[in-house]
Amino acid sequence: MALFVLLPCRFKICQIKSGKSSKTQKFSHKFSHNFNELMSDEAISKANERLKTMNARVSIERRGDRLWLRATLPPKPHINKSQPYQQKVSLGAKATPVGIQYAEQKAKLLGAQLDLGQFNWADWIDTIEAPQERTATIGEWVARFEKDYWNKVKRTPNKEENWKRDYAVVFSRLPKNEPLTLDALLTYIKSTEPDSRPRKRACDYCHKLAEFANLEGREAIKSYKGSYSAKSVDPRQLPSDEEIAKWYETIKNPAWRWVAGAMICYGLRNHEVFRLDAKDFPVMRVTEGKTGDRVVLPLYPEWAERWQLQQKTLPQINQNFSNAKLGTKISGWFYDNKTSFSAYDLRHCYARRCFEFGLAPDWAAGLMGHSVKVHIGTYRAWIDEATYLRVYRQIIYRDERPLPPTI
Repeated sequence: MALFVLLPCRFKICQIKSGKSSKTQKFSHKFSHNFNELMSDEAISKANERLKTMNARVSIERRGDRLWLRATLPPKPHINKSQPYQQKVSLGAKATPVGIQYAEQKAKLLGAQLDLGQFNWADWIDTIEAPQERTATIGEWVARFEKDYWNKVKRTPNKEENWKRDYAVVFSRLPKNEPLTLDALLTYIKSTEPDSRPRKRACDYCHKLAEFANLEGREAIKSYKGSYSAKSVDPRQLPSDEEIAKWYETIKNPAWRWVAGAMICYGLRNHEVFRLDAKDFPVMRVTEGKTGDRVVLPLYPEWAERWQLQQKTLPQINQNFSNAKLGTKISGWFYDNKTSFSAYDLRHCYARRCFEFGLAPDWAAGLMGHSVKVHIGTYRAWIDEATYLRVYRQIIYRDERPLPPTI
């Protein structure tokens, strides 16, 4: 067993040896490391308070064991900007008591230069970034990014599929042997069509990479994102509930009848029919959706009962496939059978039904497994004018509607 003694005068953790084990050594090292970080952060906070008191307009930050200055500075010579913006300057100093004193003096100097209009990047440029960061290639930065990503996200088949479909698609189109620069990222982004989904994806994931690498001027990426949003197709293309019910009756295959019925009644994503628990029918539960586990409800319970959806019958498809591949199988069946609407249209019709039935947007969004913002911004776009007028009349002409005040 080992004992630890805190010596206030020197802020150290001292270990009294008494048959110390490897676990004790690891604990001692981790405790000492965390304690030193805590003391450094406290010293930095006090230094920043002093700088604020003297209106220095500069603050000190710690990144790992290194110190940086943050201030609103003019653009660097190679950055295509005209106005000052928040930037960081590396000092190359460690987060020690001596290093913090040094950083405070440099912060005062930087603040004075700004006040006198004498700031020049030439006095600071050599400490902006570490040499290895300047020379690392895009491929090397992507490898570091991916490693960090999987350290934060649990690695599952579906998550891997998402990585391949989103991040990897964009990163694979970057010149992996070139140094990671803003120009390299912008060159790729500009090769995509403006105001398109590929342009938005390119901007989103290139910005994440640039942010991870602390690339200067990365804010410029956002300006190319454009105005793309989820496509708003003419809502009149959606089938009516009567048309949906008639179409359902034409399906001969029992397994595909069950799939169609579940999607119609519960507003499911394609793959979610394979992840459905019906033990509490007519209430069902999606056990593994895009946004996790959730309860789903039929807005026409009569359909769920009539179609006997409690008797789960699935097509002969490998349920170990990823969600993306299962979704493709469902879409493929709709395409092969030449239906006049897509599988996802059934989900949009469920959203329309939520509106018609007067469900609050937050409740409807919860049933469908997405955010209120997505529900209102995307799915409401499929609701036609006739639906709005019909719901309006139902509200206005109901007996219990509040009446205007009488004057």
